[in-house]
Amino acid sequence: MALSREQMAQRVARELQDGYYVNLGIGIPTLVANYVPEGIDVMLQSENGLLGMGAFPTEAEVDADMINAGKQTVTTRRGASIFDSAASFAMIRGGHVDLTVLGAFEVDVAGNIASWMIPGKLIKGMGGAMDLVAGAENIIVTMTHASKDGESKLLPRCSLPLTGAGCIRKVLTDLAYLEIADGAFILRERAPGVSIEEIVAKTAGRLIVPDDVAEMTF
Repeated sequence: MALSREQMAQRVARELQDGYYVNLGIGIPTLVANYVPEGIDVMLQSENGLLGMGAFPTEAEVDADMINAGKQTVTTRRGASIFDSAASFAMIRGGHVDLTVLGAFEVDVAGNIASWMIPGKLIKGMGGAMDLVAGAENIIVTMTHASKDGESKLLPRCSLPLTGAGCIRKVLTDLAYLEIADGAFILRERAPGVSIEEIVAKTAGRLIVPDDVAEMTF
């Protein structure tokens, strides 16, 4: 069956490495803060000016003034630093973030990402995604494999306005973990109980299926 949002966050958290500075985008990526593996030390960064985010707060820990870029209340870990958004974006644009986790509407076989607007729909603004994809070399996109209407989000070419071009190499969906290379999606792992046939059917872009595709474990 398809992964839950929490399982997607757990799988992405396995990509964290000791000493990493990590930016978590809005949506599913924020949940990664709850699943940092034991034994590794990472500093989670929020573009609104916080370095050293912790897990989401319990009811007793909630501080309405302590929020992430998605306006969710968060906690801080020991050694955290709070600063203005200009300093935060200087970190991002300067290439000082080791891993960025972003949501998206669409990704294509060229590594293009569309994540900031759908024409004709009200949007709050562009946010910092364009800075993040420009300033980071290691990006993981997390999103559902298909829309609510069953339309694939992994495409030959993005149909929505781009956030960044040629910048995505890894995609984690509710069905699979894929890499992007040589103009194709390469299937590396599948969600528990999800068949390769389902993944093929729901991937519009060119898909390479190796002989051995591991099933994720949780």
